[in-house]
Amino acid sequence: MSKRKVAILGSTGSIGTQALEVIDEQSDLFEVEILTVNKNADLLIQQAKKYKPNSVVIVDETQYKKVKDALWDDGISVYAGAEALEQVVEFKEVDIVLTALVGYAGLKPTIAAINAGKTIALANKETLVVAGDLITKLAKEKGVQIYPVDSEHSAIFQCLAGEFMNPIEKIVLTASGGPFRGKSLDDLAKVTKAQALKHPNWEMGAKITIDSASLMNKGLEVIEAKWLFDLKADQIDVIVHPQSIIHSLVQFEDGSMKAQMGLPDMKLPIQYAMGYPKRLKNNFTRFNFLDYPQLTFEAPDTKTFRNLALAFKAMDTGGNAPCILNASNEVVVEAFLNDKIGFLQMSDVIEECMESVKIISKPTLSDYVNTDKETREITQRIIGKI
Repeated sequence: MSKRKVAILGSTGSIGTQALEVIDEQSDLFEVEILTVNKNADLLIQQAKKYKPNSVVIVDETQYKKVKDALWDDGISVYAGAEALEQVVEFKEVDIVLTALVGYAGLKPTIAAINAGKTIALANKETLVVAGDLITKLAKEKGVQIYPVDSEHSAIFQCLAGEFMNPIEKIVLTASGGPFRGKSLDDLAKVTKAQALKHPNWEMGAKITIDSASLMNKGLEVIEAKWLFDLKADQIDVIVHPQSIIHSLVQFEDGSMKAQMGLPDMKLPIQYAMGYPKRLKNNFTRFNFLDYPQLTFEAPDTKTFRNLALAFKAMDTGGNAPCILNASNEVVVEAFLNDKIGFLQMSDVIEECMESVKIISKPTLSDYVNTDKETREITQRIIGKI
């Protein structure tokens, strides 16, 4: 396997920092070519001085001079602004683009990378949630491979190795249930931001952690799975598995099932996507069955955690409905983190917004952009009335 040069979009986030740990472990196989961040200039500077990429991007243009001055003696090119993300992924030196941005922000850079023929390691599920039809068609047209990084989708992808000629009957995405598994509506009405940010199994950024607590993260993953594996809604199940050891399963037409198992550690799916098709030897902690004598499963409570049901509804509606769901969710999560609305009110606002924005059955990229903008404005107005 020849050495691969990697562009990490979102290098200071949870996925980005763990990707750098993978590169540390596999430094003979991977090299950092580009690092990008939104606002964390200090950590970007620290990373750039260690990994010596050819280029870095700071989206927050007010911090451009700080980064530029700090990296001047290192000979690293520094760019600023959101549009720079779309430009750097096209650089001819880049072999793999790891899209570890959070939310809608990942859409345009991913499109640019696909147009440039780059291999995609996709950790930004919202790209496929918002515009799955557009992204999958474009990747096919350009001959670009999209390798999933989300643990659940990586699990499905791994289970399908050697099975691509065998039709899928259904897939089962596992969910930990988050910190509020088993709680009632009365319990959820009183939960705090601090409680919601304490995930039992995974270390993630604030937005994804809140999404996990509300089961919206699983809903977004359901929509992502539809596009990654060309599935219909009735081929996708969700089951709560509190131990997070079985990361997901595939059931084939003969009734047999394959599951991918392991400790809840994102470095493995990151490495699998970056190194595919090889499984690279590493020193990650190994799973021991005796540490987990019982693995349990239960149905998700979609009446209490309505976001999962709303995601299935958006997928069934199709068109720009998932884009509406995603945009509204990004706004309500930020509002919850800023103590403007309660935990249960997030679902109320999303549902009202989904009923307010016009559905477009066959949207173009400009339709997605306009839908995202309109949805955010409507969501903010709804929140303002609470």
